[in-house]
Amino acid sequence: MTVRVLSALLVLGLALPAAAQRLPKPRTGGAEGSPEAEDGARPRGLLPPDVDLVDMPTAAALDVGGFGARSRFFNQGGALQWLTFGVYPRINLGASLHVDRLLGTGSPVQLTRPELQVKWRFFDGDRLIPAFALGFDGQGYFYNRPIKRYNQKQRGLYFVATQEIGLPGLQGHAGMNISDFDSDDVFGFMGLSLNLYDRAKLMWEWDNIQDFYDSRINAGLRFYINPSFHTDFAVRGIGQGGTFSNGVPRAPERVIQFKYTGHF
Repeated sequence: MTVRVLSALLVLGLALPAAAQRLPKPRTGGAEGSPEAEDGARPRGLLPPDVDLVDMPTAAALDVGGFGARSRFFNQGGALQWLTFGVYPRINLGASLHVDRLLGTGSPVQLTRPELQVKWRFFDGDRLIPAFALGFDGQGYFYNRPIKRYNQKQRGLYFVATQEIGLPGLQGHAGMNISDFDSDDVFGFMGLSLNLYDRAKLMWEWDNIQDFYDSRINAGLRFYINPSFHTDFAVRGIGQGGTFSNGVPRAPERVIQFKYTGHF
């Protein structure tokens, strides 16, 4: 019996180092979505990287072969659907579709043209240098049908950086974008997100920064139902007032959205 126990312990002792070498390194580094860990860095857990907050993008990207489906529901029965795919390492490609009066009793139900999203995370960052991404997002908000443009313009071409700052799980995000190449106006955006034990995430962002009146402060709370599915409750345009050119109220907007992230 003793010989058998000793033999089993010997086999286990030889097998464990080999198995440990095959285990993947935990995800860490200065920003979410880093493909590899650094020695001694904090593990990221089982959650997939959050590629966006309420409206603004982060520098995180889906892994190759990954996909995300996000559904947002907003005022007057409107719905907005995104599909995103990890088509190549650090490169995401997606599309979105906006539908007015999809829910409720309003009519007619009206579609807008699909919009394109592309993101390239070209630098993964480390403990001192942020991760960087370059992308394009054609999706705007509050579609103005008479002039066939969004009251809140699309982000267009953007550059964004993400870095962990101060506290574990506290991420800072900042970037700039050009939404309209006819005017070449440059806008800024920044945000913070705090991961609470992989159960929830607090989100705050200041978007469309150029003219203070037209800038937007958004805030939200993200609940992780499981590693693949989360629900967001958010308020967009906190403190805003007045109306857009087509008479649509320019007021704080409450939204709810759901996202599923998987892998082929």
